[in-house]
Amino acid sequence: MATSCTPAINLPRLSHHQKPVSATVNIDRSLLLQLDQCSDFSQLKQIHARMLRIGLFDDPYSASKLIQAAALSHFSSIEYAQKVFDRIPHPNLYSWNALIRSYASSQEPINALLIFIKMLCESDELPNKFTYPFLIKASALLSALPVGKGLHGMVLKSEFGSDLFVLNSLIHFYAECGCFDMAYRVFLSMQKRDVVSWNSMIMGFAQGGYTEESLDLFRRMEGENVKPNDVTMIGVLSACAKKLDLELGRSMHLYIRRNGIKETLILNNAILDMYTKCGSREDAKRLFDEMEEKDIISWTTIIVGYTRAGDFNAARSVFRTMPYQDIAAWNALISAYVQNGNPKEALATFNELQLRKKAKPDAVTLVCALSACAQLGAMDLGGWIHVYIKKHGIKLNCHLTTALIDMYSKGGALEKALEVFHSVESRDVFVWSAMIAGYAMHGCGRDAIDLFLKMQEAKVRPNSVTFTNLLSACSHSGLVDSGRDFFNQMEPVFGVVPGIKHYACLVDILGRAGNLEEAVDVIENMPISPGASVWGALLGACKLHGRVDIAERACSNLLELEPQNDGAYVLLSNIYAKSGRWDKVSELRKLMRNYGLKKEPGCSSIEVNGNVYEFLVGDNAHPLSKNIYLKLDEIASRLKSIGYVPMKSQLLQLVEEEDVQEQALNLHSEKLAIAFGLISTSPSQPIRIVKNLRVCDDCHAVAKLISKLYNREILLRDCYRFHHFKEGSCSCMDYW
Repeated sequence: MATSCTPAINLPRLSHHQKPVSATVNIDRSLLLQLDQCSDFSQLKQIHARMLRIGLFDDPYSASKLIQAAALSHFSSIEYAQKVFDRIPHPNLYSWNALIRSYASSQEPINALLIFIKMLCESDELPNKFTYPFLIKASALLSALPVGKGLHGMVLKSEFGSDLFVLNSLIHFYAECGCFDMAYRVFLSMQKRDVVSWNSMIMGFAQGGYTEESLDLFRRMEGENVKPNDVTMIGVLSACAKKLDLELGRSMHLYIRRNGIKETLILNNAILDMYTKCGSREDAKRLFDEMEEKDIISWTTIIVGYTRAGDFNAARSVFRTMPYQDIAAWNALISAYVQNGNPKEALATFNELQLRKKAKPDAVTLVCALSACAQLGAMDLGGWIHVYIKKHGIKLNCHLTTALIDMYSKGGALEKALEVFHSVESRDVFVWSAMIAGYAMHGCGRDAIDLFLKMQEAKVRPNSVTFTNLLSACSHSGLVDSGRDFFNQMEPVFGVVPGIKHYACLVDILGRAGNLEEAVDVIENMPISPGASVWGALLGACKLHGRVDIAERACSNLLELEPQNDGAYVLLSNIYAKSGRWDKVSELRKLMRNYGLKKEPGCSSIEVNGNVYEFLVGDNAHPLSKNIYLKLDEIASRLKSIGYVPMKSQLLQLVEEEDVQEQALNLHSEKLAIAFGLISTSPSQPIRIVKNLRVCDDCHAVAKLISKLYNREILLRDCYRFHHFKEGSCSCMDYW
């Protein structure tokens, strides 16, 4: 919706400065009337042809009328308008403005600025109060702050420095570019303000996250007796939604009705959006049912509202009752499943979309589907999507490129991720960061650092995500000095203030390497309060190095922040068991029972022939369960023949009965998935497994042995990183 007023452009009258058309030329003025009434492009071309035959095109006023019809009518063609314009010997200012205005609203707004430069260089015409708003609009669309500032300077030097339309467009421009202080300075400098001035500032503050400023301005607007309209209330509701202030949002809804503000479709959609973001399904549903007019935004908003609340059945029900399910609605549902950790449902919905063939997937659909594939490790389907992109000639924008790199990296195909990375010319910070993350999760720390250095050579500025991925790469590869150096360079060199995730990575880097005292020192001197991830990183490091004293402190702080964190109990229990402190193990088990906590069950998934199969501990739900357990028995027998001894210490904190310890170890989800992979895939195929938890020491040792005994490559992704098992060894070098 517009927040700046678009001034009407009045056609110029013939002035005494313009050369009159020769009397010998038969000027059919009725043609100009026909131009005003022209309803389609073919009719326009006929009028143009007649104007050329009778010489009317040489008249600047008549030519400007033709430009107006070609550039600004509902059937306009900017290409045709440009060709017409190029044939005008001496275009008047109205013709220049019409072309600038058309380009400012096009897919290529930069052309509006180029036409303006051409006007300054090749014409005697000077910009007027109708020229500047469209140039400033083009600058806003391009986020071209220096250009907009230059135009602002030209305005101040001209006679239009106090023009209401021009100043309103400047407020909108600065807000769009995130320069809220400049927008507010322009607003305060205005001698006269209309409702558009207030709306532009209120909306700008709201969209920029300055919710209190936006609401304060609304109150000031009322105090100055400026009557708010529907656009005002859209800005105010946006601020309420960002604040998650349901009560204030309700009061604004009541304010709209009490003050007779016209409840347009766009305004109702804004109210609906506010209710869904503030978590009130009841208010949202009531309004949705009351709305006489609904569009795709209304339907998708209510769908998203239900999915945010976790009510996917209601979301599905609304989706089924939609009069027309366009791609935006499908995207809303697929995206909601992905964002709520339901990748299987997301892909099922994506497959349903493909089967129905009523809407065509767009770039957003494919990004969501690829994200679901990445979560599941479903590389067959992810590869199919990549082929689909190529087959349909879909341009790889940065979002799609990032999603493909992420999918291949998390699917275990680092080489394919690199192919995608090197195949594109345009790489933003997220594309670079995704590739660094790919290296990190595969334990290729040196490669991640090399890529980071190339990123700097490419003049791409790293952001917070880049450093999280880079520090993770250092952690997984034991590059302590590099990790410490990069962390220390973040703010002074790159202007990125370290956050909780970065401190957690640094603690992990130091802790994994055994520098636990230094890790504790980092935590004690943090300028921000340590979060759960920081204490969790320290606790994990204590398990590796058996430091009970520090582990108890880390666990205590972690549970203070997250009392229901079952993983913290399990980790400390592991540490106690490793040091032989069984009394403490028993105490922790009792505490977990008293608090009703249970260890999160291990779940491993494997993709075979495009289908993803999930296994839990001791799972027997698979149709081939009998064959899987026969294979497990075979594996156990072969392992014993080469001297393998189960690491029962892995279960001492959870399984008390000695006779079931070995059996429980043998039923871990990743072992079931590996057995299924051995009987379901060809020997030449790698077995790709995704696990929700950290792989245990015993499963890690078994996977190494299986890779040698069966001559199979096993790619196992746990919640921390990838493990490439091949010929009896793992890519992590037992450092994970």
